[in-house]
Amino acid sequence: MKGLNAKPFSHEAVRQKLLSGRESLQRRYHENRNGTALLRDHSRLVDGILRQVWHEMNIPGSIALLAVGGYGRRQLFPYSDIDLVVLLPDKGNAAEAVNNGLETRLEYWVGLLWDIGLDIGHSVRTVAECGEEAANDITVQTSLLEARLLVGSPNLFDRFLQVMEAMLAPRKFFVDKQFEQQQRHKRYQDAPYKLEPNIKESPGGLRDLQNVLWISRAAGFGKTWSELAKKGFITRREARLIQRQQAVLQDLRIRLHYLGGRREDRLLFDYQNPLAEELGIAGKPPRRPGEMLMQRYYRAARSVTQVNTILLLTLHAEIFPDEEAVTTIINERFQKRGDLLEIRDEDIFERDPGTILESVLLLQQNPDLKGRSFATLRAMWRSAPLITASFRREPRHCAMFMEILHQPRGLTRELRLMNRYGILGRYIPAFGRIVGQMQHDLFHVYTVDEHILMVVRNLRRFMAPAFAYEYPLCSRLINEFERPELLYLAGLFHDIAKGRQGDHSLLGKVEARRFCERHRIPAEDAELVVWLVENHLRMSATAQKKDIADMDVIADFATSMRDERHLIALYLLTVADIRGTSPKVWNAWKGKLLEDLFHRTRQYLCGETALTDISLENRKNKVLQLLHPDDAAMRAYERFWSGLDSSYLMMHDPREIAWHTQHLSQRMKSPTPIVKTRAAETGAGVEVLVYTADQKDLFARICSFFDRIDYNIVQAKIHTTCEGYALDSFLVLDPFNVANHDPREFQFIEQELTQQLEQQALLAAPVKGRLSRHLRHFPITPQVSIEPDDSGAYYVLSITAGDQPGLLSRIAQVLVRFGLNVHSARINTLGERAEDTFLITGSILSDSRSVIQLEANLIQVLHTSPQSEASEKALGKPSAEHRITPR
Repeated sequence: MKGLNAKPFSHEAVRQKLLSGRESLQRRYHENRNGTALLRDHSRLVDGILRQVWHEMNIPGSIALLAVGGYGRRQLFPYSDIDLVVLLPDKGNAAEAVNNGLETRLEYWVGLLWDIGLDIGHSVRTVAECGEEAANDITVQTSLLEARLLVGSPNLFDRFLQVMEAMLAPRKFFVDKQFEQQQRHKRYQDAPYKLEPNIKESPGGLRDLQNVLWISRAAGFGKTWSELAKKGFITRREARLIQRQQAVLQDLRIRLHYLGGRREDRLLFDYQNPLAEELGIAGKPPRRPGEMLMQRYYRAARSVTQVNTILLLTLHAEIFPDEEAVTTIINERFQKRGDLLEIRDEDIFERDPGTILESVLLLQQNPDLKGRSFATLRAMWRSAPLITASFRREPRHCAMFMEILHQPRGLTRELRLMNRYGILGRYIPAFGRIVGQMQHDLFHVYTVDEHILMVVRNLRRFMAPAFAYEYPLCSRLINEFERPELLYLAGLFHDIAKGRQGDHSLLGKVEARRFCERHRIPAEDAELVVWLVENHLRMSATAQKKDIADMDVIADFATSMRDERHLIALYLLTVADIRGTSPKVWNAWKGKLLEDLFHRTRQYLCGETALTDISLENRKNKVLQLLHPDDAAMRAYERFWSGLDSSYLMMHDPREIAWHTQHLSQRMKSPTPIVKTRAAETGAGVEVLVYTADQKDLFARICSFFDRIDYNIVQAKIHTTCEGYALDSFLVLDPFNVANHDPREFQFIEQELTQQLEQQALLAAPVKGRLSRHLRHFPITPQVSIEPDDSGAYYVLSITAGDQPGLLSRIAQVLVRFGLNVHSARINTLGERAEDTFLITGSILSDSRSVIQLEANLIQVLHTSPQSEASEKALGKPSAEHRITPR
């Protein structure tokens, strides 16, 4: 079966050989879990197939077939591309003779390989063309660096190697590969702790290890970890440690390929729990198996990041020796070499581990030091295990750690470095347990340790004059706060007990107290840190779930604050905490709520018990100052206000009241709905005023309208006048949560919502849409509670569920069905987690059986995804549109 003119090559036997060979490799792998053997044997299997098909095609012997890339280095993952180069002689008479009819033959060959089941990526080049491509593209050069001869002309391959070797410039190669790595890391936001990391490409992935070996090979230092150990770049123990972490990542990548049945290098939510189960990883409530798996991955990725950083610095020092760097003695343990801190004795950290903390202090205290030398970093990495219980008990070490927290610069950078190299987790063992621990609560996008350090970073950012414009109040408060290091400590401990059974705030408080006692922090200061850890969620819960215009709410909250110092500390920690969960969770509205709660509580604590800013008479006076009415207008305003009770005046601030009064005082008995809009004072969002004859399903209709135009309601204030008109106000955010002050948007909302309210059509079914993949794989168990409020006049409905399209409409329609009135709503969306609070009234709330039925109905709609409702409709079940009749 030689050539194209012979009987067509029957490839079925070869295809079956490849298929059975791969099946055998997969079975063997699941038995012995030897990743290195699988990759090598898979490469060998494909080698044999390619050679067999190549010989069948009768391709001239003057041509060479090369394996390149990962396949070239015999690391072929189950579904990875098989990268090949068909190497031709350089152009000339001999080349022309070879190329005669070769193009058609190679096309047939490629098609045959695809039919057999080989997913190949190939190029056809001469030796000179390979050199030109490699000179212009570092990725091509790197791939060709891995080349090995599969079949064909050895002489041609030797010429190829000579060209590649001649053009290999170690310094240029290092610079290009480092830049390439930086660009790759940027594509993944420089974060090894992504929710769905790419095992191959993400920071801390396999590519970071391979990058070190590529540079080492180009510089002639070796192409394996063992060879690097022989050259003294790493110890044999470190080589084994690197190989273990590489094996963890290779194992996960191999299993991902098999699980997905395709080339899949991302640890998607779809695969995290199945992979964990396959590996025998059991969950430890409240943590799922997938979270335990991801912690294993993140810790491996952190180790890879350490190795990559240290060895690239080491290689840089060898490839770019700085013989002219000025060395300045700092003390008997350290020196400054150029602008880097360097240890004077490579064993100093092992002899005196306390000098590790001293090195941190030196970096903070000397602005002219820009970092650590590779020798210093490597010594830190090696010496981290020496931070033991006895080390932690040493008073000198405790004093140094507190001094690190006290420094005015470099704290965030140094804490992150201490975390990366295992120092922080060993010094605070409770912190070490949460390193790499993911939080699938749908609003944290960082691991617990990264979130904690982000909170400390936010607190430090308040201190920096360059960022004072971001949060002026926070910047002023923290710069006036005595001993801000106490806030940093509270930040370090506030979530340190996450993932344990029990209340993490109470468990964290125990850890914080233990730390304060060991570090001899004065009792009053220690009490503040412990209190902050225990109460770190209190302020956000009050601001986002309670009516902070209610004087009783302010009084209760102020009592829990004890004094102004506790209030300021908790306010600063709360803002830093929310901003450190996810870029999507913080918004201007939440900032305004927290700031209002802070100011009102501070007034109360300072003795202004009348809370003059929210007292009724004072509010009216402020409204009049804003409106400047003449006598005629004043009479109209008084008539308008006479139809409103005190709850309206308490619920709205003077600017809102003035706005409502301006638009409604002349139209109190309007026969048609009135809808007005304006930009929210916070800068982001739109305030919407709705005034119309009251109707039972009005709140549900308005929710349905905003669902359909993809705006998110974050606050609703519902009021009914003495004349029976609904005076409702909403704060809504556009889909992108940005300040949108386009008059056309405002006009659209006014016209469309007015029209919807006038039509009185059947209440529309909630908007359908797809759940996010995160929510689909890590669902939140819905929670519903209905309790009377402190006044006894209302009931508080609290709901926690996964956020999804149409959620608020679903809730509102259940409330309509049970004849309930909504008086206010706070819609708190934390990433993909909804925590909503409603103030409701209705006759059924005094009947326990009806309340149980209401809770069951709410739980049902919170469990019902948009897809499942669509399925109901397809099965002929009544939709919401048919089930609900407006009253």
